[in-house]
Amino acid sequence: MNRILMKANSRITKYFSLILILLLVSCSIISRKDISFIPRGVAVLEMDKSKIDLDDGDSFKYNGQGIRVLGMDTPEIAHPEHGFPEEQPYGKEAAAMTAKIIRKAKRISYITYEPDRYGRMLAHIFVDGDLLSIKLIKAGLAYETISHYGDNGFPRLANRILKAARQSKPKDFIPPYKWREQHTKSKLEQPSPQIPRD
Repeated sequence: MNRILMKANSRITKYFSLILILLLVSCSIISRKDISFIPRGVAVLEMDKSKIDLDDGDSFKYNGQGIRVLGMDTPEIAHPEHGFPEEQPYGKEAAAMTAKIIRKAKRISYITYEPDRYGRMLAHIFVDGDLLSIKLIKAGLAYETISHYGDNGFPRLANRILKAARQSKPKDFIPPYKWREQHTKSKLEQPSPQIPRD
């Protein structure tokens, strides 16, 4: 009887140890400084870097799903299929910085909000515990979007983004939404490809 109890206690101890390890690992996805800024009940999910397909500075695909990073708007890169036949100044730099941050990251986590009108999932992205949007805003490669779109249900994260925007260096480009208004061309406006004559 004593041996049976000892085996049972040993198994229980192993299970509790395993549960404790899993809890510690899941809590370490986001650093302690950021946990307090995430509302209770919001799921923090981890990304597999190998499934990230980068696009521009503030959007990418994850496992085939379009993701639009909340809190920032980076300059546009050329996307003729979306009506942007030319790129905005600093568009390539913003895309390159996001790519570099993602490549170097040990851990990428996210919390989702809802899909946007283009079907992309709006999400706050954390890279090694820090908001990706704040990194680009501080580098002068993104404007904050909280003032225009609100906090999207994450007021503490929004306040951190606004604070970073106030402390960041001035931008050398116009806000991307204004650039888009001035440079978007509909498919009718875009020149059609020339057909060679025989």
